[in-house]
Amino acid sequence: MIEFIGERVIAITKEQSILDASLLAGIPHYHACGGNAKCSTCRVLVVEGIDRLTPANQKESFLKSLMHFPRNVRLACQTRVTAGPVKLRRIIQDETDIGLYVGSAAGDSTQQLGEERDLALMFLDIRNFTHIVESHPAFDVIHIIRKLFSSFQSRIESNKGKIVETTGDGLYAVFGYETGKQESAQAAVQAAYSMLEDLQILNETYFIPHFEERIKAGIGIHTGKVVSGTVRVGTQDHSVVMGYPVNVASRLQNATKELNNEFIVSSDIYNLLIDPPALTSQSIFVKGISDPLTVYLMGNPYQQANERPQVRHKI
Repeated sequence: MIEFIGERVIAITKEQSILDASLLAGIPHYHACGGNAKCSTCRVLVVEGIDRLTPANQKESFLKSLMHFPRNVRLACQTRVTAGPVKLRRIIQDETDIGLYVGSAAGDSTQQLGEERDLALMFLDIRNFTHIVESHPAFDVIHIIRKLFSSFQSRIESNKGKIVETTGDGLYAVFGYETGKQESAQAAVQAAYSMLEDLQILNETYFIPHFEERIKAGIGIHTGKVVSGTVRVGTQDHSVVMGYPVNVASRLQNATKELNNEFIVSSDIYNLLIDPPALTSQSIFVKGISDPLTVYLMGNPYQQANERPQVRHKI
């Protein structure tokens, strides 16, 4: 038996392909190439019972390799069921879906379908950047942002993180695509400390001498299970990471203003650190989240231009 999630349960024999069985049962299963493993429009996402399916044959293996399918995506025209039950979902529901997964507009990432992952999430924002925009020529403003983001990107990537999005004077990065949950938390915090240290050096050696500006930043980090995938816009694949933990991380970055501290992490992050600094937690309420958040202030208070920076914690 096969359950097409959200549609119906159908019978299948060992001689039938999944595509043959679904068409016989009246399911409008797309198969533009006629079931010859050339178009991939019949592909299905296997939710349960992947080990109860026949191994990929030569035709399917070639197309899976060419289009970078993850293990749980199979071609219905080439796949048979060896034992039941199997639960799956048609990926292309109607003709309006075809362009999302087939052709140049679809991209070739294994993240097309999305997946749940435990990631460490970092939000960074440049403080009072409106003042810089209003006080400097456009060239200088873009130059300052490029200088900052070049430094930040280097630190994020050296700690196996990835920038998901930039928004003018801020960025959003994730850690954990290549590591476990504890390692991703450790890497995110280490990246944040390195970025703040670089910012301190840039202020003293570059921004103050050349632009008479001391740049300040706020960083918030949280961890949790999120939905990760890619969306193709134009000819470029863009990473998308969504979920409640993303909102928490963003709110922690915003809270750096009210709590007068450049770097805040959630207790979920702090408790994963191997050798965290000895700090006292505090509970805060933030906009858009009903429950209080337990946080740790990991950075320095924001300083006036004539103040010397404090010693930053090490982990």
